This record gives sequence, structure tokens and C-alpha cells, in this order.
Amino acid sequence: MEKINIALIGCGFLGQRHLKTLHALRNKVHIAAICDTQIEQTKILGRQYQVPVFADFRQIPGPLHAVSVCTPTITHAQIASFFLEKGIHTFVEKPITFSLEEADSLIHLAQQKNLCLQVGHVERFNSAFVTIEPIAQNPLFIECHRLNLFPHRSLDIGVVMDLMIHDIDIILGLVKAPIKDIQAVGINVLTDKDDIANARLTFTNGCVCNVTASRISPEVTRKIRMFTKNAYISLDYAKQEASIYTKDERGIHKRHIPIEKEEPLKKELDHFIDCVREGVRPKVSGVEGREALKLALEITQKICQHRQSIL
Repeated sequence: MEKINIALIGCGFLGQRHLKTLHALRNKVHIAAICDTQIEQTKILGRQYQVPVFADFRQIPGPLHAVSVCTPTITHAQIASFFLEKGIHTFVEKPITFSLEEADSLIHLAQQKNLCLQVGHVERFNSAFVTIEPIAQNPLFIECHRLNLFPHRSLDIGVVMDLMIHDIDIILGLVKAPIKDIQAVGINVLTDKDDIANARLTFTNGCVCNVTASRISPEVTRKIRMFTKNAYISLDYAKQEASIYTKDERGIHKRHIPIEKEEPLKKELDHFIDCVREGVRPKVSGVEGREALKLALEITQKICQHRQSIL
């Protein structure tokens, strides 16, 4: 089968991970070009991977089938819309855009052009989550902790849009009910945006979620705990490990869930390529990306309101 011609826009930390992964998928794709305004660093990558280099995404020649956008969030709408307008399938890293209006525009454009628009919520492709998802339906309570070292990147957005949005997407995919109430607090420590945040979400079906995110932690933690009517499930995204606790008349029993570990980003980009080939809707389309963005913006607004109320 003919390879998919794909270009990578943005060669920073995350973009370089995409580049390495796309190179590993070279049996399915041909990397037609890489692009970044930091041209000297990009030239080094171009020589390493033997791909053409551009400083301006508008100068990349065709034919292109697909593009991966790994630039700062504020530029997502401009870059993604440029390629969608040209009939090119588009993968855009999370969050989908900076505003809901921009997200709506991309979704409409992709639908109008019958194109694949996938958003980079990579935890959906974590092997541990994929394994437990069928048994984690209808949760009653969810607790998430996502703690990172200070990244020195993605500082154009706060920790809710940068980190918590991963858990927001997972929660919305599991709960599948409207939100009834949002309570949130956040603190800016090293930047002018929230660096630590906590949100308590209550859904109309009674599910409650407690979500914490930090980008100034001394250690990395990426965990989710889910309580259903009949079980408690504990999952570690970083280790790709999960356990389930169940109860019977003899007591509580713990069972480690067998998981075949795989690189989530590779599964995610492989899924995108297959969607482009087969013309099918991706697991995390622009619609799901917009819903995660909407809740992230609402949580951020609640944080601002709480901060103003205590000044």
C-alpha cells in the first residue's frame, strides 16, 4: 500500500518525539518535511532523519496527505486551518486550540472537507487505560493525580490546559453525563498562570471527580483511581500498570490486570495514519478535543473567580 506523505510542524520537545515515532512508522509513512521557526536546530534534525527542512509551513511543497501540528497552542488554529483548507488530514496536539470558537472552526472545516481531524490526547492510547476501559464504565467516583517537574515549555498555557486536560478527556470519555457543578482552585508559583490546580467535578448522574495537576512537583506522577458499584480500579499511566479490587463474602481481593505495554504515542500516530488511509473517524476527533477544551476553560475560569474572591 502506498505510504502516507506527512509533514511535521513544530520541532520542539514534543515535535521531536513525533518525528522519532513517525520515523519508526516509516513502513506506513514518508516524512515529506519538517518545519520550525528555529531553523538551525531544525536543520540538525533534518540531517539526522534525512528529511527536507522549512522555516515557514506555508512553503512546504506537495503532495501531502497528512500533517502533524506540534506547535504552541496559540498557533494551532492558524496552522491546522491552513492545511485543512488545502484538503490535508490533520493531527493537532492537545489542547485542540486556544478558544472554543477556533475549535468550532476547525471541526466545521474538517467536516466540510471530509477530512480526518485528530487531537493528541495520548492517554486514550495508553495500554493500561485501553485494557481497563471496558470494566471502568459508569464510575461513581474518580480521583486523578498528574504531577510533573517544571517543564520550561508550554508556558503559554496554564497547568489545566497543559496537564489536567489529559484527565479531563479521560473523565468525559468514561462518565458520559452532563456536568452539574465545578469547583476549582489554582495557584501560580513560577509563571503568571496556574501552576498547581485542583478541580472537583460533579455530574448529573451522581459521579464525582477530584482532579489534581501540578507542573512544579519534585517527581512525576500520573495516576487515576476509579470506584464503580462493584470494583475499585487503580491505574498508573507512567508504568502502564493497573490493579482491580473486588469484594465478595470472603473479603476484598486484589488482582493485577495483565497489560501488554506499548508506546502510547506510537499507537496514537499509528491510529491517525490508519484513519487517514481508511477514511474513518478517529477515536479522539475534533469534537472530543473541543469538549475537553470547553471543560478546561470552565475550570480555568472557576480558578480565576476563586482567586478574585479571596483578594
